Amino acid sequence: MRYLPPTATLRAFEVATRHATFTSASEELHITQSAVSHQLKNLEEIWGLQLFQRGRALSLTPAGAALAPIVREFFRNLEATLSDLREQKGRVRLKVSTTYSFALKWLLPRLPNLSRQHPEILVTLETTDKVINFSSTESDLAIRLGNGNYPALHSEFMFREQIFPVASPDLLNRFGAPHEPAELLAYPLLTRHGAELVPKWETWFRHVGVSVSALKESVRFADTNMTIEAALLGQGIALARSGHVETEICDGSLVRLFDAAFPSPVAYYFVCPKGIESQSHIISFRNWLLTESGKAQQAYR
Repeated sequence: MRYLPPTATLRAFEVATRHATFTSASEELHITQSAVSHQLKNLEEIWGLQLFQRGRALSLTPAGAALAPIVREFFRNLEATLSDLREQKGRVRLKVSTTYSFALKWLLPRLPNLSRQHPEILVTLETTDKVINFSSTESDLAIRLGNGNYPALHSEFMFREQIFPVASPDLLNRFGAPHEPAELLAYPLLTRHGAELVPKWETWFRHVGVSVSALKESVRFADTNMTIEAALLGQGIALARSGHVETEICDGSLVRLFDAAFPSPVAYYFVCPKGIESQSHIISFRNWLLTESGKAQQAYR
């Protein structure tokens, strides 16, 4: 810590790394050219390093070039944190980790309701499809799709979706509406490859009593949202989770095919490190989330 100079000196260095002369750096800092030169010389003495090659134009030495991005990142982080703290104004920041598709399709449309009920909570969404490790993340809690097996964490069941085929009205006009599940084998089917938690056409056909030898695949996607978007564009029929197509079915841009009940083998769970579930803002968010989940569960039956 004895090598840390005054903040004003560090700022002079950061600004000078972005300018070709002391004069232009001084204009940004609103101090004299000699003051900039003095601060940089003082910094070089503190660190025992030459940071600039002096000449007609400023240029960084190897030592200066190595330190410049570190100092620049320091000021960037400081400004971002101060801005964040000013924005909160007494509100509690809550970092929530979930998958991108769930955040986009289910959670985001409901967040205005949370803001009305709990204006003291300021949610930050962090999205990833990877299993969360709370020891290596800054997230306070997570919403995860799985089997509920989280032995080292506090977890609570949220809801379970239904899985069913969806198609755009345009596609149904072009191909005709299917009357039996087996007829879908002649339609272009949109498939999602990847995780074992992804709904599989073979599993759905087996559930409705249809024997499958080969699927007439249209395009295979690695992302749920792309699959739904392709269905909206009339490129094929998607096998969707109910929570991901609420808006589209409500506004008629997608049509659910068949009423065969097929509960998802996996469900959504509220997950957080043990102990923090008793914190007041966690309790408020969890109670709101479980209330919304209960409504969704009733709608998905």
